[in-house]
Amino acid sequence: MTAKTLVIQPLPGIGDMVWHLPLIHAIASQAQGGQVSILTKPRSGADRLLAADERVAGVLWLERNPGPHDGIGGLFRLAAMLRRKGFAQAWVLHDSVRYALATRLAGIPQRFGYGCGGQRRWLSAGPFLPPDHCRAHPIEKAALFRDLAGLPEVESEPVLPVSSAIVNDLRQRLGSMPRPWLALGIGSSEPYKQWGAEPFAMLAAAFCRRTGGSVFVAGGPAEDTLARDIGGHAQEARLLQAVAWPLDETAALLSVCDLFVGNDTGVLNMAAAVGIPAIGLFGASEPLWHASRLRCVVPARPEEGMAGIRVDEVLNLAMSLLEE
Repeated sequence: MTAKTLVIQPLPGIGDMVWHLPLIHAIASQAQGGQVSILTKPRSGADRLLAADERVAGVLWLERNPGPHDGIGGLFRLAAMLRRKGFAQAWVLHDSVRYALATRLAGIPQRFGYGCGGQRRWLSAGPFLPPDHCRAHPIEKAALFRDLAGLPEVESEPVLPVSSAIVNDLRQRLGSMPRPWLALGIGSSEPYKQWGAEPFAMLAAAFCRRTGGSVFVAGGPAEDTLARDIGGHAQEARLLQAVAWPLDETAALLSVCDLFVGNDTGVLNMAAAVGIPAIGLFGASEPLWHASRLRCVVPARPEEGMAGIRVDEVLNLAMSLLEE
């Protein structure tokens, strides 16, 4: 299904898409039929990530580096694809000139976007971000643009809908596992953001000893070996592997857990957006601030990076959040 309003969000990560949900939902609230179609990159996993979001009519893939939308020819192929969809309105949530130009070539009459640099000449109307905000964090740019455009604040922070059918299935399948449930997000986009098998295993074992609960290990296919290493080091823990699950199933699993602990990745953002307390391990990147459920742990000595984050510190924070 295709909506009449298109949202272009080309940043590739899962977290990038989650960050933009307040703006996407604000646009959808004003769109014909209350829905938007989203053009984004396959790495975002948006087709499964947003499968339960009733405000998203469908997802189109932006295929570049490499792909059919590379280069000048790719720009015209992208414009032709958009033209065939018959969009009446487009919102470019990025400062790229290329995507604004694609909407113009596609003949989309109403074209809005951040208007940074040369982009605004291809947009049909403002408002535009002030030039000094064009290099701001994507979360800040999205929030400011929503306000400048006069869009309603549908949500003050990202809210990721989950499938009630998948939730019910998980409750039935996993109902015998003792509470509380802790989800571990073990993925990392770069090695220096990785906490490692041993500390995750120590945390899992200590959590089960302290609470009598259960631990779910979440990550992508690349984390399969790491997940098995964690299981091998935490044999006394009640641990279930949830590695390489589809994103809509991962989101549903997170929503029924009591707590999340993980590296700075998209799954951390998903956990906070489904409404559970989420502890993020920020030993190698700047802490995030956009979600009320998010708690950030940083090393006492920044030069130590992820190795400077202590298991006992994370466990104590987890215990305090469970008691709230």
